[in-house]
Amino acid sequence: MATPAEARIDLAAIRRNVALLKERAGGAELMGAVKADAYGHGLVPSSEAVLEGGASRLGTAFVREALALREGGVTAPILAWLITPGEPLDEALGHDIELSASDEARLGEIAAAARRTGRVARVHLEADTGMSRGGAPLAGWPGLLAAAMRLRAEGVIEIVGLWSHFACADIPGHPSIGQQLESYTTALKLAEQAGAAGSHVIRHLSNSAATVTLPEARFDMVRPGIAMYGLSPVPELGDFGLRQAMTLVAQVGLVKRVHEGSGVSYAHLYVTERETTLGLVPLGYADGILRHATGRAEVLAGGRRRTVAGRVCMDQFMIDMGDDPLSAGDEVVLFGPGDGGEPTAQEWADTLGTITHEIVTRIGSRVPRVYEHRRAGTSPRA
Repeated sequence: MATPAEARIDLAAIRRNVALLKERAGGAELMGAVKADAYGHGLVPSSEAVLEGGASRLGTAFVREALALREGGVTAPILAWLITPGEPLDEALGHDIELSASDEARLGEIAAAARRTGRVARVHLEADTGMSRGGAPLAGWPGLLAAAMRLRAEGVIEIVGLWSHFACADIPGHPSIGQQLESYTTALKLAEQAGAAGSHVIRHLSNSAATVTLPEARFDMVRPGIAMYGLSPVPELGDFGLRQAMTLVAQVGLVKRVHEGSGVSYAHLYVTERETTLGLVPLGYADGILRHATGRAEVLAGGRRRTVAGRVCMDQFMIDMGDDPLSAGDEVVLFGPGDGGEPTAQEWADTLGTITHEIVTRIGSRVPRVYEHRRAGTSPRA
């Protein structure tokens, strides 16, 4: 290991997960959500694996993420769906990036960029079907449709998608699921009446949870995210055959023997009960290891699980080895797929009262991503 820590990304696992999700989706197209640096797994290499696994499109939150994919040589269709004022829309259109519009103001900005560049903007219109986040509420949906139809007649936009997003698909049986499906169907009917729907317009609603649990919500395309990286979108229903792609490891930086009653780390929240061996793990909250892991999360070191001993610091934390051997340079596994007895990201999430999305996306830029099972002709590190 050339650095104190690294996140090993199993690209074969990503490819396999996508293929499994594609099978789950039946005949629906698959757009892989690769926002937030592919959920912390590395944008371009992970996106390449997603496409190799069977995705035909990619989705990002922001335009800059989509532009980074283009700069990385990715040519597949890309949708950027979180459009805020002042985004580089001219550049986006110049790189054939599809854009989402949730209101007439954003649609107007997209149209203005199309006029400036002389390029027809490919637009997905988003309806708010009950999440109360992005999208036009059903009361404002006809107005957005009418504005889009005027711009289409002008020749500055093409309507290529009609979409929405589930709020509670990861909570099986939640009443909002059926309500949102009904609202989305209503939105599609209104779009059809307005002339904004057609065989070429992609209807898409399903996130990871809906992809694996709601076949009635597939429509023309599904948009899995967290599941592609091998983390279950509905943990209480199992892992759906997915394999975790990220393994986070660190090299022990220091080993020392301390006496009974030694306070460890800030505030001495942990005090040794006897003479013992401590190991320093060079990862901290600046690298995305939640401070809340103090005294709670486990790692694999010396063949056994060890609990974080004392407060997690900015750059490091400690583990108590007792009388077990440990040397500087030995490898500690924070989480992985569990093959060697190490904790999984799901275990960390459960222990810390959060979701796996937060565990993997928080791993910071000081931790290099090292790619395993990359296709020939590409670098193993990015």
